[in-house]
Amino acid sequence: IVGENIDEETANIIGKALGSYIIQDGKKTISAAYDGRNSSPKLFEALVKGLLSTGIEVRDVGLGPSPMLYFATYYLESDYGVMLTGSHNPPNYNGFKIMSRQKPFYGDDLQNLYQIIKSDDFITAQQYGEILKYDIKESYINRLLGDLQLGKKLNIAWDPGNGAGGEITRLLADEIAAEHFLINDIIDGNFPNHHPDPTVEKNLVQIKQLVAENQCDLGIAFDGDADRIGVIDDEGDVILGDQLLILYAREIIKEKPNAIIIADVKSSDVFYHEVKKAGGRPIIWKTGHSLIKAKMLESNADLAGELSGHIFFNDKYYGFDDALYAAIRIINIVSNS
Repeated sequence: IVGENIDEETANIIGKALGSYIIQDGKKTISAAYDGRNSSPKLFEALVKGLLSTGIEVRDVGLGPSPMLYFATYYLESDYGVMLTGSHNPPNYNGFKIMSRQKPFYGDDLQNLYQIIKSDDFITAQQYGEILKYDIKESYINRLLGDLQLGKKLNIAWDPGNGAGGEITRLLADEIAAEHFLINDIIDGNFPNHHPDPTVEKNLVQIKQLVAENQCDLGIAFDGDADRIGVIDDEGDVILGDQLLILYAREIIKEKPNAIIIADVKSSDVFYHEVKKAGGRPIIWKTGHSLIKAKMLESNADLAGELSGHIFFNDKYYGFDDALYAAIRIINIVSNS
């Protein structure tokens, strides 16, 4: 909670610890971004100051969704990435998502970060690190569109929930040959229309109405930082995360028989049986996006997902959870069905 558990001093200390960790790891670059919460700009500024004090290079990609930051880390070939975001939590929350380009950052990594803070073991560089600003929106959108395979023309409803994915959603929709209906696409950290969590059905009331009023083929909703997707079908019914995973899995298995598909333990056994029936190899694994990513690396899975709407494509993509990319893949399925 901002002002209670986290403030600018906290952000600065985390920046110093993370920069020190990166130097100790023999690396020197990090991509950084922030979401649309009212507290994010100042916390981000404090975070970056902490990072720079250790001498590392910060690649600032600005305001945007978490998957744009993940993409930036790969696209700019940064060693690490950090996203300042409260995700789908209430407006007065905020936090940090940290990644390494090589592997997920969680568990022992976070404990090591804590030990650096606890022991005041910060690296202070003789020369401040450099901050470089990048606008990668166009590159990110082009990458998303790179796997678009439209069939019939669709009517598509969108609801980014006033979250950090709003601007990218608009720009993306402009490039897709379909009839688009957008609501709540203005980034607003107060989330004035509904809570930005598409797994809670009461937050989908507006997009259900939008689908019905405009006879849409599907509706697509995102959480506060657009790493989780919610999908509504043409009859206004919610396609749950494990059901969505089945649809994606069937398409992948057509091209890659025996493809490994991972779902978290909250998913129903429908997932397991349907993936097996389609010719894939289902794995049920622990809940948590870092744990899922680690299992994907270990098993070389083509696809993974959680009931919460995190979808990870290792098939044609980078293996991180990107709701905007997941939107492209479901548009492909519907428009070609």
